Amino acid sequence: MAVLAIRTPEDGLLGALAPLGLAAAAGTALVVDLDPHGPRYPGEGSLAHLVADGPRRSDLTPLRTGLAVLRNGGVEPGPAREVVDALAEGWPVVVVRLPARDRARADVVVHPLVVGGLFPPSPGAVFQDLGFRVTAPGPVLPPLSRTTAAALLAGTVPRRSRWVRAWKAIGEPAWA
Repeated sequence: MAVLAIRTPEDGLLGALAPLGLAAAAGTALVVDLDPHGPRYPGEGSLAHLVADGPRRSDLTPLRTGLAVLRNGGVEPGPAREVVDALAEGWPVVVVRLPARDRARADVVVHPLVVGGLFPPSPGAVFQDLGFRVTAPGPVLPPLSRTTAAALLAGTVPRRSRWVRAWKAIGEPAWA
């Protein structure tokens, strides 16, 4: 079991996609959104439902290989801690999406790579290439294609995506 916390403080769309890319690169993984104001990821259940009703046995382990996403549903991170801990026990990889402004220590912080150093790097910084010719002080993800973004937001993992493959190098040390 590996748990990775990810935060994207400057970009909402990248904040919705980055956890999906990181989890998709793991093979079988669960994304848990700790942001009560986060994206409305597709799917039946929510973290708020699991906090209110308690997780079922079927929630605690993967029923199939691939990517699973648990949208937030309006619950704050504090009350969700026990549920997240229980999920982490049974899933091979859990990617926890932190709120953008959360100051909790994230394992991975994703910044857009722009000219002028507008976004100072932080520990665990990864940079998203936006087409500027800029040197980054950390790993750089290749440009994100519309096809990859649309597939991930629709709940599917694209078969051949340089962007998803690049996430493997970011997460693999924690998964090993």
